[in-house]
Amino acid sequence: MTGRRHTARQNARQTVRQTARLIASGVLRGLLRHAWPVPLTEQPRNRAYLRERLVALPLLTVVAAATFGWAYAGIRDDSAALRDSFTPALVGLAEAETSLRIADREAEDSLAAGEAVQLSGLSKRYSTRTTRAVQRLNQVARSGALTTVERQELDVVSGLVVDYGTWIAFAQNNVADPALRAAGLSYARSMLCSAPATAGRADPDGYPSCRPGTGSDATAVVDRIATLEDHLRARLADRAALGGPVIAAAVLAALALGLLACGLWRTQLFLHHRLHLYVSVPLLVAAVPLLAVPFLATDAVLAHRAQQRVVSIAGDLADRTSPAIESAADDRPFGRPDPLLIASLDARAHHDLAAGRLSSLDGAAPMVTPVGLACAALTGVTLYAYRREYVLISRPGAAT
Repeated sequence: MTGRRHTARQNARQTVRQTARLIASGVLRGLLRHAWPVPLTEQPRNRAYLRERLVALPLLTVVAAATFGWAYAGIRDDSAALRDSFTPALVGLAEAETSLRIADREAEDSLAAGEAVQLSGLSKRYSTRTTRAVQRLNQVARSGALTTVERQELDVVSGLVVDYGTWIAFAQNNVADPALRAAGLSYARSMLCSAPATAGRADPDGYPSCRPGTGSDATAVVDRIATLEDHLRARLADRAALGGPVIAAAVLAALALGLLACGLWRTQLFLHHRLHLYVSVPLLVAAVPLLAVPFLATDAVLAHRAQQRVVSIAGDLADRTSPAIESAADDRPFGRPDPLLIASLDARAHHDLAAGRLSSLDGAAPMVTPVGLACAALTGVTLYAYRREYVLISRPGAAT
């Protein structure tokens, strides 16, 4: 009994393999017949040829339109997400972080003046930079780039910024008492940085050292902002990458478009030689959208290259900007801007994304698949009409 079951399983597997080979060979022969001319000695019957084209051409049109339209729309959507959500969010976080560090140094310098700060107050740059930080955090919250968890984390950051300002105000109100002033400033800095600077320790740019903490130590404002930036940059890189599904769709679309173009051309030749039609106008109309494919493909390539440049700019926002550069821009507002300023990087990102497309094709992505489906319907109806007309006029026994 066991031997019979084993033999039956082997026979079943062999049958499945043979069926799969037959199907694969049939599909391959169909593709070859579709793509390459048939020898004169093997010319197909008119009725059979029209029936084959009635199935093949609309099917290839649907496959090409669906795959190409999906891949192209995905690339365009990624560019829009980078331009409207991810880049503004990263720029806002970078500006908020640098503004808070500039404000912290301004608060320290103002409080060092002693009781004079009670009359003059903290410096104008301190109030300007703290206000700008709050505004940028609010803009990040409205960007739509954050997940629910990240939005909650941003709310915590905004709360800590408010508490930071409260403790700076405490130090200002108690500036006459060195101990209370130092305590208020120290506690405010502990909320800003996990490892605030000690005496004589500063970054190469002269600003107090503020290295982001990690793990359980990542509780301060700069730590949380750095974590949000890391998550956003990772997701931005994922959106800018093509990904396996998009590559597979592009390859399938290229094959389908190549076979479709060849099939439409051969069908026109067939109708001209066999049915004595000079040209099939409906099929010619159905083939017109193929002329747009090179432009759409070029637009997709440009968009992807622009996305890769934005990934590099996102890295520059984290690695090449500093409070010293932003502070220098405040000191010379009418001078030549430094190329490493956050605003300059933001402008570069928007310029790359704007230049990385064919502007005349804006809004074309949602139309690719519907136009392809309409062309498939037009092709099917046209070939069905030709075949029906041929069957009606053919007589029994006539050469077909």
